[in-house]
Amino acid sequence: MAYYSYKIEHDFGLAPNPFWGYCTLAVCKSKIRRNPNLKVGDWIIGTGSKKLKKNHHLIFTMQVEEIITMNEYWNESRFQIKKPVVNGSLTQMYGDNIYHLNKSSEWIQENSAHSLDKGITNIEHLNRDTGGKNVLISKNFFYFGSNCPIIPDEFLDVCCEGRDIKSNAIPLKIADKFIIWIKNKYEPGIYGDPINWNIYNIPDIKSNLS
Repeated sequence: MAYYSYKIEHDFGLAPNPFWGYCTLAVCKSKIRRNPNLKVGDWIIGTGSKKLKKNHHLIFTMQVEEIITMNEYWNESRFQIKKPVVNGSLTQMYGDNIYHLNKSSEWIQENSAHSLDKGITNIEHLNRDTGGKNVLISKNFFYFGSNCPIIPDEFLDVCCEGRDIKSNAIPLKIADKFIIWIKNKYEPGIYGDPINWNIYNIPDIKSNLS
């Protein structure tokens, strides 16, 4: 079992997307999603950043239970509800099931949080997102969002302090104890709204999370 940690600078419920019963990482973090060493059973840890004013806070962690291609994700019946609806609810607006191949094996980017105005393809996002190749899926996840707890000092070595990802440098004994700490305190699930949803000035939308 391995660990992959990174800092989150934007938390809109898109990456990760914790809604509809599954936590999915389908866009952004291409280096993690395409990592040939990543296996089912590994853990992804996303911590806060100075930009979010949540440095060393736990935004989410998920144990990878499935790894599928982006085109498989698009066609999989379980994840049709994660396809974006840009004029829908916030959970629909930030759907992460965005990409699929056309008959010419070219990537199509649906109108979404990663496209430009009026659904025009954002080539930069398309190239970066599809470069990740895979979608990571889990039902064994802990998403905290705006209610993210601060990580105790004894576990700070799991945090990525740079702009990339941290994996091999994470001490396994500390990471193992970190996961035990989480499991002892929480049940898998959603504990808060995405941090950046505060721009919508909605007082309480947790009842709509699913």
